[in-house]
Formats: sequence, structure tokens, C-alpha cells
Amino acid sequence: MIVDNRSKGLLIRGGLAILLVCLLGGLLAGCGSVGKPGSPQTVTLAMGFIPNVQFAPFYVAVEKGYFAEEGIQVQFDYGWETDLLKLVGSDELQFAIASGDQVILARSQGLPVVYVLNWYRRFPVCVVSLAEQGIEHPDDLIGRRVGTPATYGASYIGWRALLDAVGLEETAVQLVSIGYTQVAALTEGQVDAAICYAMNEPVQLEAAGHSVNVLYVADYANLVSNGLITNEPTIRKRSDLVQGMVRATLRGLAYTLDHPEEAFQVCLKYVPEAANDAQTEAVNRAILLKSIEFWKAERGDLGRSVEADWQAALQIMEKMGLVGRRADVTEMFSNRFIVSVEP
Repeated sequence: MIVDNRSKGLLIRGGLAILLVCLLGGLLAGCGSVGKPGSPQTVTLAMGFIPNVQFAPFYVAVEKGYFAEEGIQVQFDYGWETDLLKLVGSDELQFAIASGDQVILARSQGLPVVYVLNWYRRFPVCVVSLAEQGIEHPDDLIGRRVGTPATYGASYIGWRALLDAVGLEETAVQLVSIGYTQVAALTEGQVDAAICYAMNEPVQLEAAGHSVNVLYVADYANLVSNGLITNEPTIRKRSDLVQGMVRATLRGLAYTLDHPEEAFQVCLKYVPEAANDAQTEAVNRAILLKSIEFWKAERGDLGRSVEADWQAALQIMEKMGLVGRRADVTEMFSNRFIVSVEP
């Protein structure tokens, strides 16, 4: 999601804590309603990452009281949990942030996870190179060394989607596994280009004074990126809770889009190290502003999934042999809970 890219210098916090959300006891029949003011339900939202300014909409939704107005006390759980959607699919966990490719994999394995809010309107994976390499078009990658953090996950799927969209064979490029060291690998000449997230390494490189060329996967194939995930049992039994989570998140997103500087200041409560010094603060502010470019949409479209993007993602994953059985994309996402909001 951003975020299968791990930033250096930030501490990974916590494993995955599974919390019960039915705190109202007999006050609410079957725990089917969101709590009233004064008796909020505590809901764990698994982020699958570390505290980061890229989670600004969620931090804003807490600080502005949007979750509280829905009777929800949200607890962020950070960590690199590889089986996050298995926990959601088994209803051990009700909410998580994850990318569309992970939902497709989970549904193809029979897990009843559902993507209920689209966060990133544009797929953020990109291919970055220093300007002196002269890589301005995908064809310029032929015969070059391209670094990848891994040969799985959203980065790799985005890479394969780019190759497929422009008709390049995998063998036309020398793919090199470099882990999450893209900046060093590029500046030290280990690779000619690297697969990155648009709001991370390109921003860091430019902040360090490097001119870069960026090939955005979304300019060729707009796949499904991060969003809010739940499961069918939660939708069936606690639809009002899902509605509250979606509405509060949408309000936080809308406010962040309209007030980016205030949102950045809110982030510092959750990510104080983002302002350790002037340079670090400038980079993190730039990261947030770049992230916002990928979240923007017409207000009425915020949160809404586009079926064509899901079909494109499924098609490339089928070509990669990642999907074991044919899955119906209309079961993978739902726009049922999307509402027009004002921050």
C-alpha cells in the first residue's frame, strides 16, 4: 500500500492484536448496532504497516471525532502481518487495510473478504530511475537492470501489469531482487531503475537533489490498490458497524484532501518522528502531498470501486498464475456503504 514499502528509521510496532468489538453486552441485541455516545465499541483496524503520514485520513478521522460520532473507538494495529486477510476471512479480525490484489488472492482461496472502501484512486506502484539513465518510456527498460523489493505483492504485480500493458516480455529486462533498498541501489548504480511506490522513493530522491524519471503503472493499467477490507459475516451481522467505519473514514479522507497542512499536523501526534528535524519534516510533508494526488476524486466518487479496475487486476493475476480458481470480481468489492460526505 503503499505500502508494502518499509521506510527506514521507523520502529515497527506491535504484532496483530485481536480485540472483541461487542462491548455493549445486553444493551444492544446481538451486538448488531454501533455503540451510542458514551459507550463506544472498540474496533481494531489492522494497518499492515508502520505509523506513517500516509495514514493521514484515519488519524484525522480520529482527531476530528468522526469515528466517535459513529460510536466507534478505533485502535490502530501496526505490523507486517502476512496472513492479514486470512484473519479477516476467518472473522478473527473484522477490519483491515489491504490492497486489491490481496483481496483477489483471498477470494480465489475461498475466503469471504470484501473490499468496502476504495482509498487509492490510482495504483501507486511505479518504476523510478535517475534522469541520467534516460529511461522515459517502458521500451527504454529493455536490457536494463531493474530492482524489485520482492517477486510477490503489489509491487511485483504492478510491474507485471506494466510489462503486459506495453507488450514487453519478462526476459527483455533483467529483474534483480534488492529488498527495500531502492534509493541506495539507484544512487550507487546497482540497478538502472527500481520498482517503487510513487509517494516514497521518488520523493526521497528528489529531496536529496536527484532528478528522476518516473513511469507510473496507472498510466498503463490502473489496478486496485489499498482500501478498507471487512468480511461477509460482519456485513451480514453488523452492517451498521461497517457503515460507520466507512462513513468516518470517508469524512477523514475528505477533510485531508481539503486541509492537507492541518492533516499533516495531526499526523505528527501519531508519527512524531516525521518531524525529527527540518529535512525529515519536509520529506514527510512532501510524501503526504504526493499521496494525496493518488487519493483525489470527485467528492461523490470518494470510496467507490470501479469494476473495470478489478477486472484488469484479476486478468493480470490469472496470467501470472496467482489465482487458483476463477473468482467473481463482483463478490470482491461492494459500493453498498459508500455515501457522499462533507468533512
